[in-house]
Amino acid sequence: MALQCGIVGLPNVGKSTLFNSLSSAKAQAANFPFCTIEPNVGIITVPDGRLAKLAELVRPGRIVPAAVEIVDIAGLVKGASKGEGLGNKFLGNIRECDAIIHVLRCFDDDNVTHVDGTVNPVRDKEIIDIELQIKDLETIDQRLQKVQKQAAVGDKQARITADVLNAFRETLLQGRSARTVTFDSKEEQKIAHDLFLLTSKPVLYVCNVDEESIISGNAYVEQVREAIKDENAELLVVAAKTESEIAELESYEDRQMFLEELGLEESGVNRLVKSAFSLLNLETFFTVGPIEVKAWTYRKGWKAPQCAGVIHTDFEKGFIRAEVIKYNDYIELGSEAAVRDAGKLFVEGKEYVVKDGDIMHFRFNV
Repeated sequence: MALQCGIVGLPNVGKSTLFNSLSSAKAQAANFPFCTIEPNVGIITVPDGRLAKLAELVRPGRIVPAAVEIVDIAGLVKGASKGEGLGNKFLGNIRECDAIIHVLRCFDDDNVTHVDGTVNPVRDKEIIDIELQIKDLETIDQRLQKVQKQAAVGDKQARITADVLNAFRETLLQGRSARTVTFDSKEEQKIAHDLFLLTSKPVLYVCNVDEESIISGNAYVEQVREAIKDENAELLVVAAKTESEIAELESYEDRQMFLEELGLEESGVNRLVKSAFSLLNLETFFTVGPIEVKAWTYRKGWKAPQCAGVIHTDFEKGFIRAEVIKYNDYIELGSEAAVRDAGKLFVEGKEYVVKDGDIMHFRFNV
């Protein structure tokens, strides 16, 4: 599943440094605005300890983890919604992403310039929010012009659409993002989804701090936390410069030793990738065999035939049934044969909603 998280933020907040830590694709981390013009795309593997435990039991030829695409998007400046700086390109790149990782500078360093001269993460957040909100208002106003004419002549669907558009419009005019608006009916939810508004995308705010603030954060982080409390968004504290140093260490043991010295159990990069995976509303099922143990990505709430289609479209078209083993049962009993003997292999039909960590075997006929 080619789902993307876009890393955004003002120039020089640490986006490219963070991206370089996430990916082996090195974006040019230069200390001036617009050093990232073409978005850099990295395929990042999702850390999952369950894969290693399954591999220990099965000893497969290869292990294939789940992955997510991370895109480093050019730094934005005020006026982007009117095409200032690289505004049009920036907004187009965000529109193509499924979720947003918004990096905020939460550290002081006289050697790293700030486009507005001072460090103020809440102001920086609002600059990008406003540019995206202005663009969304343009989208809504254009749609409203068409829909209101249809609603005026008694078109019921147009009236519902107009209500959804007006709800978004009212919220955006108050300076709040579209993701804060909720709808009760499935019809309204579908209309809202199909607008593809920039500020309706799920967002993870990443507070980029100095090394001293990795564990407990700092005053800047608390300001951001307060600013987003009503926004239906997540927050993560990461030290991008420290993460880049960890990424350069050759061995797993060296990296773990570095993390222990900092008082961390896992790197910020790992926490970020897991958060991005969750942000995209993704879960994982496994296929297990002597050739490979593989993690497959699917949308939370998908049923067995849809998940079968992730492996191959023929699996979905000709779906007959799914044989399901729960991850904990497999680990406890040690093999598929032992699971069968214990009566813990379940046969499920088309309506089965796949659970995170399920070990699946699909039967199909085409």
